[in-house]
Amino acid sequence: LGVRVSHDAGGVSYIDAGIEAPGSVSAGLLIAEICMGGLGRVTLRPGGHEGWPTWLEVRSAQPVLACLGSQYAGWSLAASKEETGGKKFFALGSGPARALAGKEALYTELAYRDQSGQGVLVLEVDRMPPQVVVDKVLRDCGLAPGGLTFVLTPTTSLAGTTQVVARVLEAALHKAHELGFSLHHIVGGSAAAPLPAPSPDGIQAMGRTNDAILYGGRVQLTVRGDDDAARSLAARLPSANSGDHGRSFADIFAAAGCDFYKIDGALFAPAEVWVSNLDSGNTWHGGALDMALLRSLWLQQA
Repeated sequence: LGVRVSHDAGGVSYIDAGIEAPGSVSAGLLIAEICMGGLGRVTLRPGGHEGWPTWLEVRSAQPVLACLGSQYAGWSLAASKEETGGKKFFALGSGPARALAGKEALYTELAYRDQSGQGVLVLEVDRMPPQVVVDKVLRDCGLAPGGLTFVLTPTTSLAGTTQVVARVLEAALHKAHELGFSLHHIVGGSAAAPLPAPSPDGIQAMGRTNDAILYGGRVQLTVRGDDDAARSLAARLPSANSGDHGRSFADIFAAAGCDFYKIDGALFAPAEVWVSNLDSGNTWHGGALDMALLRSLWLQQA
């Protein structure tokens, strides 16, 4: 897998999947499943679909818990220069350890909390977390050092790019939640997105992973309940509902002064969605892929 495992003096484990270790797409697929708490499957689909050679496929029979309860990067972990003794640190934690800590208001809505002596947290970072952050995670999760594992995946790495693109289903769940659709009515989900090569430039790497979802992400959600709510979700969920749609995410990010909070929240969604209501048997479709834009951003002619 190209990863490197180490342990600190207290027994905390660290899996380097792209900082010093080379990592791999195969490692990224496994890390994506770790991010989903083992409640989803992520596979590679080669074959040149839609004019791009490699796609990721994601599926879960428990998408709310897998994606929002585990995969969503919702745990903010920061440390100042004074706390680290050098450079400030910031990361958003994802993975099943989030449900041990339960620090986010989302867990009240999900009515869910884990109890375990083992926890895994995935960080999209290019360096090891400082001790002050490690201590916070141990304390908030109620873990002994030997029970905690950090998985470290820079977005510029093969594993990092892979595990971020594998959040295509999670992007749909998060947008559905933001739109006020009842999470209890979402009972299944599958998705696909094209896998770009990672860029050595951090901003470009982040732009490619976001673009893969915004312009190449294709999601089907299986729901129950009211047909009008399902129809509205299919219409309102795709990324084309944002006025920023149609430009590379790296350009949008730069125009926003590198401030995520200045970007229209409607943009953070897959390109195309189907919503199937099990109670009525009806399916609605909204949005469309823009593979021409992705090829213009990613592909150089030989």
